Amino acid sequence: MVKVIASSLRKGNVVEHTDNKLYVILTTQNIHPGKGTPVTQVEMRRITDGIKMTERFKTTDQVEKAFVEEIKFNYLYDDGTAYVFMNPETYEQVLVPHAVLGEDAAYLQENMEVYLTIFNETPLAAVLPTRVTLEIVDTEPSMKGQTASSSYKPATLSNGVRTMVPPYIATGTRIVVLTEDGSYVERAKD
Repeated sequence: MVKVIASSLRKGNVVEHTDNKLYVILTTQNIHPGKGTPVTQVEMRRITDGIKMTERFKTTDQVEKAFVEEIKFNYLYDDGTAYVFMNPETYEQVLVPHAVLGEDAAYLQENMEVYLTIFNETPLAAVLPTRVTLEIVDTEPSMKGQTASSSYKPATLSNGVRTMVPPYIATGTRIVVLTEDGSYVERAKD
């Protein structure tokens, strides 16, 4: 274990908290109020039983960070109870429970490179690529004369996620979205 400042915590990090149990970080948010001390709000899940909790640290607080392995894996398929990943170097397959990926699972694509955070041979978290390319399967038709203004319209992607896209984007268009929040980035260049 090594101590780090709370503001350096990121999604997928593993920390030891007050009750001497290990937690995996789900989300972090640095909050800088106009007056007062900046804080880091951390949502984390206890590894042993999956209980989620939210904690606020002063950005300069020291937190115990556990040593974990981050190994590159390729996503293969969902077997119904877990996601199956393969290490491209050793061809070893690892089962990752659905709860570990949570909502990020919607962005998994076959053969996608994913970094798994592993502690004592147990997968704790997965870090997906920051952007993925998906096709729009349903959106409102574009109206003639609409330009690229700041207005957006709802669209459903091929993975079932709903996002907001510019008015000139039509059904069947491939777009790039952020895996962090599902927001539109640009049209796909392929």
